[in-house]
Amino acid sequence: MLKTSYDFETAILPTGAALKTNILLRFRADTPESPRRNLNLSLVIDRSGSMAGAPLHHALRAAESVVDQLEPTDTLSVVVYDDAVDTPVPPQPVTDKAALKGAIARVRAGGITNLSGGWLKGCDYVKTHLDPQKINRVLLLTDGHANMGIQDPRILTTTSGQKAEEGITTTTLGFAQGFNEDLLISMARAANGNFYFIQSVDEATEVFSIELDSLRAVVGQNLVVTIELAAGVRLVDTLSLAKVSQDDAGATAIALGELYEGEDKLLGLSLEIPAAAIGDLPVMRLHYSADVVQDNVIQSVSGTAEVIAQVGSIEEAAHAASSNILIELSRLTIAKAKETALDLAEQGRHAEAEQILRSLIQELQAKGLNENFEIAEEMDQLAYFADRIAQKALGNAGRKELRDQSYQTLNRNRSDLGGRGVTAGDEVYAMPTVSEVGSGVELHCVREGGKLRIKVISEGYDAAKNVQFPRAIRAEGARYVAEGLELSSDGSFYRVQGSITRFAKPGEADIFVTAHHSRSRSTGKASTAPPSAADLPTTDTVGDGILVQCVKEGSKIRARVVADAYEPNWNMRFPRSIREEGMLYVVDEVKTAPDGKSYIACGDIKRFVQPTMTPSSQ
Repeated sequence: MLKTSYDFETAILPTGAALKTNILLRFRADTPESPRRNLNLSLVIDRSGSMAGAPLHHALRAAESVVDQLEPTDTLSVVVYDDAVDTPVPPQPVTDKAALKGAIARVRAGGITNLSGGWLKGCDYVKTHLDPQKINRVLLLTDGHANMGIQDPRILTTTSGQKAEEGITTTTLGFAQGFNEDLLISMARAANGNFYFIQSVDEATEVFSIELDSLRAVVGQNLVVTIELAAGVRLVDTLSLAKVSQDDAGATAIALGELYEGEDKLLGLSLEIPAAAIGDLPVMRLHYSADVVQDNVIQSVSGTAEVIAQVGSIEEAAHAASSNILIELSRLTIAKAKETALDLAEQGRHAEAEQILRSLIQELQAKGLNENFEIAEEMDQLAYFADRIAQKALGNAGRKELRDQSYQTLNRNRSDLGGRGVTAGDEVYAMPTVSEVGSGVELHCVREGGKLRIKVISEGYDAAKNVQFPRAIRAEGARYVAEGLELSSDGSFYRVQGSITRFAKPGEADIFVTAHHSRSRSTGKASTAPPSAADLPTTDTVGDGILVQCVKEGSKIRARVVADAYEPNWNMRFPRSIREEGMLYVVDEVKTAPDGKSYIACGDIKRFVQPTMTPSSQ
């Protein structure tokens, strides 16, 4: 059955005046433990040129890890796509895992991104084995923009919703920095699926595992909450990721998607409530329904609940705040503010966007929530993004992190998905450095579950405790020296005190200066080449370079850029001596020629050798 509960921001609302308040509604499928539901799954993986090297290697390893976790009663297909769509694994029960992983390991990188072709093929495979008692899901992974096939985001989003109505849900996974996050989030929302931002190449397996765990935990689907507001009560905003609509009677219907075993589905609402006398105040009536697993079959269940607020004196209200409810509602409020600020910034309203984030920091501080580590971390994120927006320097990576953080918090009640972000702030490259710790405290930045955390290295401190530290100067692997640390009021984490410098041991290369300089490399000179392709140096990584492929057109062999964000059909000035049909190359830089409709290969050229991948053992 479905259980519901609710809490207002303060347990007692003050009498005497109209006010704005927030309420947190919880829904949970209270079902007895039952066998896991079987999966009908299609993995759809981008193998375009920009995935060549480490990204594709890790994506395929992640796909193999999915195979390892499936059962013979599950159905799996694997689709790969660049400009062409192939099926290394047609739909089949997961019985011969070694053969399935061998087929995945043979995938190689290719051309440009026909996202729609790969995704629709995966949908077709799921449809051929569609079973309402199973979890029918397509997992679409891409690192780039759709630049072949259907490219209109509106069409792709609408189609995703239509596939969901047929029973096929899509989860989207954006890899690295090149993908269109608005498209992938829109597709996932329209399909009632999930979205993930895979920020680093070695994070792919972890993110795939999170999604697979989620699929196993689905115990309810199509949760819809309809609210009938009492007289004088007004809905100001919805603080959760949901589809909001009005039914024929004027009531507000809110679609919340899936329910997961052991996890509350949260619905935050911001309300305006009229002045009321001391006592009980009816606020709204809830009608809720979902398709829930009961006795190993899916059944439709529904219920109704009354939401009543307690109204008391101003003094009673002031002492009735619950810290746990404040923290949960603050997480939703923060996520909503991030979403709003990003939308404003993209409209050119940077000052308004910055003010929203800075005002929220002040509100959280006034409530004393900076003494909670996770909220303190969020406050630092807000300050970081406010600075970036004010400087009009949010950038591609910042935009993706901001959108991902907002989405995950509003969509799921999981701490391992909220607040993720591993992109180094530019300030870390300009920090003063020291070569000895002296009387300071040595700190180290590490990545934990998609988040950058600061840990203490110096003796005399608890190395297990997190350190509250400026987000702008965090970079994985960096070491720092702080003047001092102080414990939070509850002793659960440290705060940095005084100045902070970056620590580089004498004789060790400064990896951050090296990385900064390598990113700034630009020869600007047209490439030269040896007598033949066999004389080129080889590489199995693309890194900061651009992937180029030679293709045959009629009697000529042309060089084409196969990385996303480039025109795939433009000719390129490229040394003839090394052109071989089908060969892949990594070029330092690609510049647009003076004619504005062709490219010039610049800098060094290496022959790209696809890394050999052997199926991992179970």
